[in-house]
Order: sequence, then structure tokens, then C-alpha cells
Amino acid sequence: MRGILASSIGVTCAAALALPLAPPAAASVSSVSSAGTPAPVAVADVATRTVGTAGARTGPRADVPGSTQSLPLRPLTRDRASGAVLGLTPRTVRTFSLLGVVWEDPSVDLHGRVQVRTRAASTGDWTDWQDVETHYTQHGADPDSSEAASGKARGATAPLWVGESDGVEVRVLPEPDAGEPEEVDPVGTGPDEGASGGEGAGEVSTLPAGMRLDLVDPGEAEPGESAGGPEPQAEPGGPEPQAEFGESAEGAEGAEPAEGAEEAHTGVMTAAAKAASAANSALVPLGATQIPSLTAEETREELVALRGTGLTEQQQAKPYIGPRPSIVTRRGWGADESLREKSFVYTSKVKAAFVHHTASGNSYSCSQAPSLIRGFYRYHTKSLGWRDIGYNFLVDKCGRIYEGRAGGVAKPVKGAHTMGFNSKTTGIAVIGSYGSKKPSSKAVKAVARLTAWKLGLHGMNPKKKTSLTSGGGNLYAKGKKVKMKVISGHRDGFNTSCPGGKLHKKLGSVRSKAAGYQGR
Repeated sequence: MRGILASSIGVTCAAALALPLAPPAAASVSSVSSAGTPAPVAVADVATRTVGTAGARTGPRADVPGSTQSLPLRPLTRDRASGAVLGLTPRTVRTFSLLGVVWEDPSVDLHGRVQVRTRAASTGDWTDWQDVETHYTQHGADPDSSEAASGKARGATAPLWVGESDGVEVRVLPEPDAGEPEEVDPVGTGPDEGASGGEGAGEVSTLPAGMRLDLVDPGEAEPGESAGGPEPQAEPGGPEPQAEFGESAEGAEGAEPAEGAEEAHTGVMTAAAKAASAANSALVPLGATQIPSLTAEETREELVALRGTGLTEQQQAKPYIGPRPSIVTRRGWGADESLREKSFVYTSKVKAAFVHHTASGNSYSCSQAPSLIRGFYRYHTKSLGWRDIGYNFLVDKCGRIYEGRAGGVAKPVKGAHTMGFNSKTTGIAVIGSYGSKKPSSKAVKAVARLTAWKLGLHGMNPKKKTSLTSGGGNLYAKGKKVKMKVISGHRDGFNTSCPGGKLHKKLGSVRSKAAGYQGR
């Protein structure tokens, strides 16, 4: 995945920014809510139409609402300065915080640039143009998996977090025949720019079919239930149980939760919410928003108690596992469990961890991280058509760790994060873009703690290599056995820039720290 350009490209004409955003000519738009998939709607003389929240709140706690607005991109009269041939003129829309461009065929790459600018809902100020990362679907499911073959998957750019906004403009610039497109200054929007045809209109056919802009409102969390918890403490945390790795139905009853775990917060929970929470029931009570950390000794004791018969004599005598870190559960960050597929899918074990960045930009505060994760989750399920959020875990810049794909943090849940290598691995995404910006030391430390524990559950040494079999990708053909570092970057298994050069350079430190946490 090419690194995202977070810096602005230029400054737009002041006169254009001052113009009121009148609704454009008739357009066809579609809407996505948590209750359904995109459906075309004929609309005349409106800028957008949206679908609101899915389901009303009942009782003290209901699934967190949210919505997606889908706006088809239109041919633009090509401007010689920018070269844009497809996009949207400036318009007022319903409030959103995250966006991405989506198209029909996930196997088709977007050869070009996508640039956006948005209007802050709080101030009315427009941003400068920002580039959106266009190579993203290599984060997805393995080519021949049931998730990829569902018929629901779509191609897409990376999601970009823009904060609460109520206006948007988009332009798509096809890649020229030779070399990368040059950086250009933005241009003002003329009255004819939204019309079909004009110079360059023929180049629209070289872009993926069915391109649309999806604007995601991640919804609001109930007070105190998805704040992400306090900043991680320096003290280590510990392991967890590994019940029924072969199960593919929703979670069953687990062992008693760890001593000191928080009390249950069941409130009004749907069956799907109960199932997602029950997948962690060996660690915490039903409805818990956070899994507490354990000491090194507590972690080793728990590992032996839970997997004693499956451990060798040497592992029982000296288990190499890092202390379990504190993890915010899906309930903690406010997952709407109606968005995902009902069943959980597992792989046999976890032999390696792939580290990613979300390529969503770095302009977020740590208190906003749960909102970003809800946005990624909605984008992955409703826009890209995946069964759940793709990553197994996420880490914010403050070092907080979050549960990703449902099925239990201690279990080998099969994710959609490294195309070709989702089996027998786990995917960890650091929230942000790290092509040119260094990740925080807290985030790097959190990745080390998480991998020390997660890999330790399966007896894996973070400093070693392991053998994985490719499920098919652009680096390794399907069926090829590959020696991979136990902690690898996305780019090690797929031809992409993910997790960004700056984060990838930190993986050596992650491996050393993780091995140290395991007591090696």
C-alpha cells in the first residue's frame, strides 16, 4: 500500500471557498445503513440523501448507532491544472467523520490519485486538499476464502479520518502513462465542473467501474462505555484462555473470569452482542468493556491452568509468554454487533503476527480512537462487504489496545488483514499513517506487549522465523511455503508499503522487546 500523503497539496481560491454550497443538478445517490446494503435512489435537485441510525436505543445500553452516505462520483469537465476527470463538486452533506472511495470489483486497482477536502462542522472552514491512500484491498481476505467469494466484497481506498464534517469535495486524477502524477495546487470549482463530458471525460473509462464516495458517521457511544479506558500502565499484563479453537459458531460459555476483572455490564444486549462478549467469557464477565492486565506470574499460571494438557513438559515448567496487557473489548469501543456476520471463523493456531497501519491519517486524539474503530468497522462491513472488521487488534497512539474481529482475543480468530497470509496469523493495526511520521513509543511498546502475550499462547518466539503457506498474493503464489519472521510487517507478505516505512523500521525493536517480555 502506498504511503498516504497527509500534508496539504495547495490552497484553494478564497472566492470559491466563500461561495455558498447550493445543491447540484439531479444526481443518483444511494445510502447504506446498518440494516442494509447500497440501493440506488433517484433524486432530483438534492445534494445527498442519507439513512440514519439502525435501530432505536432501548434501555440503558443499545448498539451504538451510525450511518453511511453513498454518493456516486460524476465525470468532471477536466481542469488543465489538476487533471481531474471524476469526482464531486463542493456540497453540503449530513455530518460524517470518515470517508473512502469504493468501487465494484475488489480485484481492480485504482491507478491514479484520489484527493478530498472537507468542511469542519464546528467552524465552517474548508481543509486543503488531502490525498487518500488508494491501495487498500490487499488488507482483505485470502483469494479463495469464503469471505472473498461471498460476492459482497468491493474495492476501496483506505478510510481517511477527517473529524466531524458537513461538506465535501472530491477529485480523481487518473495516473498518466509515464510516472506518478505530479503534485498540483487545487483549483476553484466552476459552474460547469459537475457536468458530464468535456476534455478528459473519456479517461473515466480507465478507472474502476461504479466508483462512489462513502461518508461514515461512526455514531456516538454511551457515556463511559466506549471511552477506551485509562492510558495503559507501565506494568505488564498477562495471558488468557484458548477454548475450542475449532468452533465456528458464536461463542459458548467459558471458564471463570480472572480475579479482579470488572463486573458484568449486560444492560440490554442483543444476541449478537452477547455472543461477541461471551467469546471472552473465560477472561471477563459478560458485558465487560475492558479485559484487565495480569502480572507475569498470573499469566503463566493461567496458561498452565487453561492449556495444561496441551503443553509440553518443558512449556509447563517454563512457559515463555508475555504478561497479558489490558485490552478494550468490542463492547468497550461500542461495536454495533448487527453489522458483522453472525458466526466466528477460526484458524488452527497463531504462528505469526502481521503489523499494519490503518493509513487513515494522524489527526486524531486518543479519546477519539473508539470512534475511529467504529468507523473502520462500518467501512469494512458495509462499504467493503467484509464479514467483520479486518484486523484482529488495533493500537492507538497512546498505546491502548483494542479487540478487533469478534471471536475472542485469546482464540485464533481468522482475520482479513494480509491477503494470502490470514491463516495461522493475527493482524495488528496501529491507528494512523506511518510512511513519513514515526509511531509513538507508547504504540510500539503496546505492539510488543500484545505480541509477547498473543504469540506466547502458541509457544512462538518473537525473534525467530516460522513457515507459512501462501493463500495467493502478488509476492508469493498460492501454495508456496514461505519462511517469515514471527513478527512481520504487511509488506513482508504482500507487495505494499504498509505498515509505512517508519513503523516497519521499529519492528526489530518490537521483536526484541516482545522476546524480553516473554522471558527469553
